[in-house]
Amino acid sequence: MATKIGKHHPVRPGVVSVVLVNYKGADDTITCLKYFDEVDWPADRLELIVVDNDSQDGSAERIRAAVPHATVVESGGNLGFAGGCNLGVAHASGQWVGFINNDARPGPGWIRAAVEAMEADPTIGSVASKVLDWDGALVDYVDGSLTWYGMGYKREAEWPDSAEYDVPKDVLFGTGAAMFVPTQVYREVGGFDERFFMFYEDVDLGWRLNLLGYRVRYVPGSVAYHKHHVTMKKFGNYRESYLLERNALLSMYKNLDDESLAKALPAAMALAVRRSIARTGTDAAMLDLQKRPGGDDVGTVEVEKMALTGPLAVDYLVEQIADGLDEVRAKLQAERRRSDRELFPLFRHAIEPAYAVEGYNTAHDALVEAFGIDRHFVSRQRVLVVTGEPLLEKMAGPAIRAWEIAKAVAPFADVRLLSTAGARTSSEDFEVVHSAGPALRKHTDWADVIVFQGFLLEGAPWLKKSSKILVADVYDPIHLEQLEQARDLGPEGRAHSIRETTRILNEQLRRADLVLCASEKQRDFWLGQLAGQGRINARVYDEDASLDSLVAVVPFGVSDDEPVQRRHAIKGAVPGIGPDDKVILWGGGVYNWFDPLTLVRAVDRLKDRHPEVRLYFLGLKHPNPGVPDMRVAWELRELSDELGLTDRHVFFNEGWVPYSERADYLLDADLGVSTHFHHIETAFSFRTRILDYLWAGLPIVATGGDTFDAIITERGLGATVPPEDVDALERALETYLFDEEAVAAARSNVDEFSHTLRWNRVLEPLVQFCRFPRRAADLAYELDEPDTKAETYRRPRSVRTDLALARDYLKAGGPAEVARRAAGRLRRMASGG
Repeated sequence: MATKIGKHHPVRPGVVSVVLVNYKGADDTITCLKYFDEVDWPADRLELIVVDNDSQDGSAERIRAAVPHATVVESGGNLGFAGGCNLGVAHASGQWVGFINNDARPGPGWIRAAVEAMEADPTIGSVASKVLDWDGALVDYVDGSLTWYGMGYKREAEWPDSAEYDVPKDVLFGTGAAMFVPTQVYREVGGFDERFFMFYEDVDLGWRLNLLGYRVRYVPGSVAYHKHHVTMKKFGNYRESYLLERNALLSMYKNLDDESLAKALPAAMALAVRRSIARTGTDAAMLDLQKRPGGDDVGTVEVEKMALTGPLAVDYLVEQIADGLDEVRAKLQAERRRSDRELFPLFRHAIEPAYAVEGYNTAHDALVEAFGIDRHFVSRQRVLVVTGEPLLEKMAGPAIRAWEIAKAVAPFADVRLLSTAGARTSSEDFEVVHSAGPALRKHTDWADVIVFQGFLLEGAPWLKKSSKILVADVYDPIHLEQLEQARDLGPEGRAHSIRETTRILNEQLRRADLVLCASEKQRDFWLGQLAGQGRINARVYDEDASLDSLVAVVPFGVSDDEPVQRRHAIKGAVPGIGPDDKVILWGGGVYNWFDPLTLVRAVDRLKDRHPEVRLYFLGLKHPNPGVPDMRVAWELRELSDELGLTDRHVFFNEGWVPYSERADYLLDADLGVSTHFHHIETAFSFRTRILDYLWAGLPIVATGGDTFDAIITERGLGATVPPEDVDALERALETYLFDEEAVAAARSNVDEFSHTLRWNRVLEPLVQFCRFPRRAADLAYELDEPDTKAETYRRPRSVRTDLALARDYLKAGGPAEVARRAAGRLRRMASGG
């Protein structure tokens, strides 16, 4: 692409190298160089480089004589603007390189304003200068526009300059007439593409920088002045048209993603031919037997050269593809860090015919409609949110979190919420779907950004090497959960489940462009695991030393709306619980890592002094049928029955409360509890049920040791107690049920703190990422076509075979599927099946 920038001088910090390309224009070049005497920049930090493109008219000698402090490089051939600039940069030693046309001149602040912008923001990969005409009255460049068929243009050219053009902003590309790039960035991305020769090489470079994750920043304080198109007056305008036509096709072929290119390229090639025919009035039906009947023995026809610009441009594209342009494109697309959907707003007016030619505009509009181009080249991101939990009226934490993520992103993006476990609900704000296996492909192909929980990469392996932007939501460290949850699988099954879950999480971490976790403590944990996968590396660190761009803290949130009770669901509604009883609420399922047993023993003691105490378990069985029954839930029922508490002081909701009805239960409670055993899962967990307690304004009593331990204590939200300490738990329950002063203080503190955890606040890092999604700095994948053949499962013949198939079951549905399959197999064996 650019062969002249491989060999280059070392960079000198603080120095600006300015490159000019000269071709038979020594007078203009000398004039431009002399204006640098008036530029506000130290002469000892300025390097002027002129590349003479084999003018063969004495230009090089004249320039050396007139401006002896400039370096004149003789190219030995006409390399065009692109090749000349690349040769100039190869000889540059500055930290920044500026490009200015030889028929332009710098304003006094041209360099300083650009350098200050690049120094202040390392994400800037190029500064686009403000360019006016030679007298400074009319606009030459204040922003770039790009059509869907690849033609860059300056919409405001020849408009009067005004204050509205003095606002800095991000643009798709600057103009080669006056622009800057950090030298190292220029060299890393390959500089100008020499296939372009001249025209649109600046469009291609800016577009390329943008999709690689850099910003092209318009800096209005960096002003230059330009005599427009002096150079091309040396050639016929058909030469210019040919270069514009072919380079437009080159730029779109390289820079559009697969989906956009598939829609736009066929129509763009057809339109290039139509444009050439329409502009010249060439008889397009000269070979049509129906329209031109009769014999035709003449083998030649005279047409204007302009009529050939489009067809020859298409042929040039074909030639370049045959010569390796497809490999260049594949590499660039693999390194893409920003989606087309994000860049489309920078096109500004993509659906633009650009030529007012009879017959041409009609063809343009027909192609736009036929290929769906006007529906595709829009600026809304397409975000797919995936959960492995069912989306039902009754939803557990992961499904709730996915739902809230979809709702938060929907105002500015097209959102599709997908469950791999089933969906029987809907939303007015986003689409809700169910899919699994190879059928996932159509949904992942649709998306620009995919936010997922669980085991999506196992069911959609093609994503591992795709260019999709992936956000792995690992707020739930499931490999730690498996230490307890998989106990019932036996030693081999348990070890296999833990090992496979860890492997799957590691694959997610290796591929994710962004990782979400629930707390700072979890962030430290995941940073350690990411480091073990090689993701804490120089490229990530150099882009963002805080690593916030790789790992974001997004806690489980509290509903944005205040809770409203429509009916009493516990007090006066559950037999055995009166309207004036004191209700302790266990707000969720009962799993092996929880300790409801100590809680029941504490209530058993407390009831003797306070017979009005009632403990209500909101749910025993997880709403996802794939999650197995837990051993501790059975032990809980046994203990409650043994102590004679069931349906007297301890009550069980055998089902699961619908998400929309949970306020009816929460607002009937006086106190929220969460008790657990002391183990590693506890240390890094984020108890989502506590969020509902905060939402409902309930004082909280919980076992210490998890993320909420310090929060509850420091914020005065209630009390924490040591694990399995019946005495301490009993005292805490009594305090926050019957000490009116303590209860009032806790409720006030809960109300104040809960507002900091509203979904609209905690999801802000993810929302901002979805607005401006970026590939991780260290990820580059080759695009390929995966094998999407569905696996065939054979009925197992023994427990040994069950265990051997555990890996396949994990891929299909995660640890829950392993547990369900193993339990089913054991039941069949016990019944002789």
